[in-house]
Amino acid sequence: MGHVPAGPELFHAQANAALKDPQLRQNFRGAMDYLQDKRKNAFVDPVEEDKIRTLCESIRKRCLSKLPELLEQLDANCTRNGIQVHWAQNDKEANNIIANIAQSHKARTMIKGKSMVSEEIELNHEMAKLGIECLESDMGEYIVQLDGDKPSHIIMPAIHKNKQEVSDTFEKHLDDFTPTVDVDELIQTGRTRLRQKFHDADIGLSGVNFAVAETGTLCLVENEGNGRMCTTVPKVHIAITGIEKVVEFLSDVPPLYSALTRSATGQAITTYFNMISSPRKRGELDGPVEVHLVLLDNGRTQAYQDEEMRKTLQCIRCGACMNHCPVYTRIGGHAYGTVYPGPIGKIISPHLMGLDNTKELVTASSLCGACGEVCPVRIPIPEMLQRLRTEAKNPPKPDAMPMKGQASAASTLESLAMKGFAFAATNPNLYHRGAWSATKLRGLVPNNMGPWTQCRTSPKLANKTLHQLIKARNKQAGDK
Repeated sequence: MGHVPAGPELFHAQANAALKDPQLRQNFRGAMDYLQDKRKNAFVDPVEEDKIRTLCESIRKRCLSKLPELLEQLDANCTRNGIQVHWAQNDKEANNIIANIAQSHKARTMIKGKSMVSEEIELNHEMAKLGIECLESDMGEYIVQLDGDKPSHIIMPAIHKNKQEVSDTFEKHLDDFTPTVDVDELIQTGRTRLRQKFHDADIGLSGVNFAVAETGTLCLVENEGNGRMCTTVPKVHIAITGIEKVVEFLSDVPPLYSALTRSATGQAITTYFNMISSPRKRGELDGPVEVHLVLLDNGRTQAYQDEEMRKTLQCIRCGACMNHCPVYTRIGGHAYGTVYPGPIGKIISPHLMGLDNTKELVTASSLCGACGEVCPVRIPIPEMLQRLRTEAKNPPKPDAMPMKGQASAASTLESLAMKGFAFAATNPNLYHRGAWSATKLRGLVPNNMGPWTQCRTSPKLANKTLHQLIKARNKQAGDK
C-alpha cells in the first residue's frame, strides 16, 4: 500500500501513525544502522575526514558567495556548448518550461533518472495532466511509483520497504513475475522491464549533482546506469536542478564527489559519474540532439539573501543527516509530509513552502547535534533550527526581510507568559517571592501537563529555593 502523506501540517498525526507501525520502524532501524556503519568505515581516519569536510565547506561557501555571478557564467558557457538554459522562478514556471519542450516535440513519454527537484515540482502529476507519461527508472523510484508511493529518503527512495514488500509490489503490478526475496532477481526484474522504455521514450529527464560554471558541464552521480541511459538514449534530454548546485571550477567537483559518496553510502566512488557538456556533435553516433537545463529558484533566493540561512544551500544531498537523526530513524520520511525529509528537510522546506506550512517540522528535533556532526559540508543544522523556531514565533525585525510565513507559530498566551517571566526575573524581590511561593505550592503541580507529559513525568518542584539552599550552606560553612 502506498504512503502518500497529506502534508507537513499533519506532522504530529503522521509521526504517531509511523511510530505505531512496527514493520516500518524495523525497516528503518535496520537500514539506518547499515548506512551508519558504511559511513563510519568510509571515514576511518578522523584527521582525513576533518580535512575533507573543511575543504568541502570552504568550496560550497565560496561558490555560494558568488552565486549570481556563477549562475550567469554557467548560463553563458552552457549556451556556448549548445545547451539551452531556462530559468524558473517557481514550480509552475518549471513545469511550463518542461511542458513546452515536450509539446514542441509532440512527446508522449518521458523517462526519468533520479531527481528530487522533479519531485519538488510534482512533475509526474503535472505532465500527466497533459497526457505525457513519466516513468521513473531509478530502481527505488520505480518501486515507489508502481505502488503509488512517495520517496521516503533523498538517495534511497524505497528504503521504507523490505525485500518481501518489494516482491509483493512486483507481484501486484508486473505480469509474469514469480515472487522472490532474492535481491539480485528483484533488481534484474526491474531492469528487464525498463530496458525497452529507454529506447521508446521521447524525452529523458535527469537531475544534476554539480553544475560547473567554468566549463558549462552538468555532473550526474549514480550507481545503476539508468542516469546515463536517460541522458543519452532519448533524442531530447532535460536536466533540472536548484540554483544552488552550481560550483565555480571543475576542480571543485572531486572533493565534493568524494564527500558525497562516502557520506551517503560509504562508497569511495559510485559506479557511474556522468559529465554532460553538450548535445550530440556532428559525426557522433549517440547522445541527445537537444539538451536543456532548467534552473529552479522556488524559494532558494530567500535562503540566499540571509547570510545565516544561506548555509542551508551548502547541502550536497548525501542524506547522512537523515541516516543519523534519532527522529528520522524512528518515523521515516513520509511522516514529514515534505519532499525533503529529516534534518535537511526541516531547514530547507520552510524556504520552499513557508514557515506557516512547516512550523511543526522545525520543532521536530532533539537538537542532539548528530546531523551537524556528520554533515560533509558542515551545515550547522541545530543552530539553524533554533533560528527558524525564533522566526516562527516572532515578527521580523525592522531592518530584516521577513521570511515567508514568519511569526505563524506566534502565541499570545506564550508571549505574555515569557514577558511576565522576564519582568519577574529582572525584579529580585518579585522573583524571590515567586520562587518561595512556588516551593510552598509545589503539591498543586498537575500530573497531566498536556504534550509535555506525553513522554515525561510531571516536574516536581524542590521544597527550598536555590537561594535558600545557598544561604543555608554558607551559614553551615560559617559555623564550622
